[in-house]
Amino acid sequence: MSKIDIGNIAVEVTKKDIKNIHLTVYPPNGIVRLSAPKQINDETIRLYIISKIPWIRKQQRKYKKQDRQSQREYKQRESHYFLGKRYLIRIFEHNATPQIIIKNKTYIDLCIRPGTTVEQRHIIMNEWYRKKLKEMIPELINKWQKIIGVEVNDWGVKLMKTKWGTCNIQSKRIWINLELAKKPLYCIEYIIVHELIHLKERLHNENYFAYINKFMPQWKLYQEELNNLPISHTEWENKAQGR
Repeated sequence: MSKIDIGNIAVEVTKKDIKNIHLTVYPPNGIVRLSAPKQINDETIRLYIISKIPWIRKQQRKYKKQDRQSQREYKQRESHYFLGKRYLIRIFEHNATPQIIIKNKTYIDLCIRPGTTVEQRHIIMNEWYRKKLKEMIPELINKWQKIIGVEVNDWGVKLMKTKWGTCNIQSKRIWINLELAKKPLYCIEYIIVHELIHLKERLHNENYFAYINKFMPQWKLYQEELNNLPISHTEWENKAQGR
């Protein structure tokens, strides 16, 4: 991967064995990435980027305006989300293994040992989110791989900075972003469908969009909702990662 700077726009460039140039601006921070065929020279890529600067800036402005949660402090009656619903957290201290319980439509109870730090509370919550997400994913994968006509060899959950999901076509493995546990179930389902379709079509080309329009015609509504929902604070995004 190389980088091309044009004004105050930095573009991460990767050359691959593909036919066309693909330019993407990723939420939440507006990172710009470009994939280009191996035979295209850097000057051609640079001119292509210059021609797309108005579009790049428009996408970056959109993500900059997106609501962001303040850093979570894990204190009494702080707002937290699970499957798209807002809950108020209640903190209970006890000398036992930490646990998280949804009591009703209003509260999430965080039961922790005395002296548990804010960062430790964050890790406990993330592991709970991971557990809940991993309980949901197998059923959704089984449902949609039958509909789409593909089969995955493996899947996992991890925190990702710029993507809701990824697909490794060679190993037939998909990864789902841990942050999706906070989003509505249909958004989780949309990302799984999105990644499974990549096992039929690697690129975001006409074939890909024909598939997703066929299997999930309402996908644009789910994508728009994902891009408009509040973004979580990401200070700890590199911690507590893994399968």
